[in-house]
Amino acid sequence: MSPAGTTEATPDLPRMAAWQRFLRAHARVTELLERELAAEQGLPLGWYDVLVQLSNAGGRLRMHDLARAVLLSRAGLTRLVDRMAAAGLAGREPCADDRRGTFVTLTPAGQERLRAAAPVHLRGVQEHFARHISPGEAHEMSAVFDRILAAIESRH
Repeated sequence: MSPAGTTEATPDLPRMAAWQRFLRAHARVTELLERELAAEQGLPLGWYDVLVQLSNAGGRLRMHDLARAVLLSRAGLTRLVDRMAAAGLAGREPCADDRRGTFVTLTPAGQERLRAAAPVHLRGVQEHFARHISPGEAHEMSAVFDRILAAIESRH
């Protein structure tokens, strides 16, 4: 919570309450999704996220772009990709035009694991998130998050 006296730099109480509820809801939903994927597919949520990002990108992404997409540090992603490569779900390719660059690739086994895990994840998203909001609320939430992301990205 913010101190009793607020300034223009301090959000008002309703916005702080919304922020705190957003954080709690995100943490709880993510925890449930993680638990379900692990129990039903033996797949950590972070691995699932990497598989989704690679699939959405046509099967390969530069490590830097993958790190931005999955919101992990490069060091954290490097370790995660190492474990996924050891499990046969992802691979690495050198970048031909940048010797320092590396592509992370989706293997056929990774694609198959994604296909198997997707119904579990989508069911969890529906159960723990989507069914609790109306289509209008979903549209409004998307607009708000788009506005926040655009403001942040315009500064970087």
